[in-house]
Amino acid sequence: MKILAIDPGYERVGIAILDDESGKEVLLYSDCILTARTDDFTERLHCIGVKVEDLIKTYTPDTMAIENLFFNTNQKTAMHVAEVRGALIFLAKNAHMRVVEYTPLQVKTAISGYGRGKKEHLVKMLRQLILIEKDIAHDDEYDAIAIGLTCFVYQKSLFEKTRRMLPKTP
Repeated sequence: MKILAIDPGYERVGIAILDDESGKEVLLYSDCILTARTDDFTERLHCIGVKVEDLIKTYTPDTMAIENLFFNTNQKTAMHVAEVRGALIFLAKNAHMRVVEYTPLQVKTAISGYGRGKKEHLVKMLRQLILIEKDIAHDDEYDAIAIGLTCFVYQKSLFEKTRRMLPKTP
């Protein structure tokens, strides 16, 4: 399974491409899409969409894992992030990708075993779980990697549950 993992936003969007074809999770690509505060929202949305569409064409992932929207006190920000999520989900479905969504609590629990952990602990665990060969400047990129690994955790858990339910062969 190849996953396009996204931590949505409109000033910064964390992106990661992960693969587990070899039986071990591998980070193929990660970045943080930055948009200019001086650009209007439609320009920022277009910039994000073009970059993600290029990544879908380049890496041909079969699954998009995206963080669920966490509502904060700024409704305008929440609305813009929701619009970005909608556009990205559209791009994924248009490319015939499966879309799965995870809450921040699910991501922290899957990666660190504790849903209320601090960001530093999550980053430390990520570096133990998967090879990250570069310096990362923005937490959004770490979040995207964590979302991708969370998808693998949930898929493996589902596979094991299904396997246990199948009748034993003699």
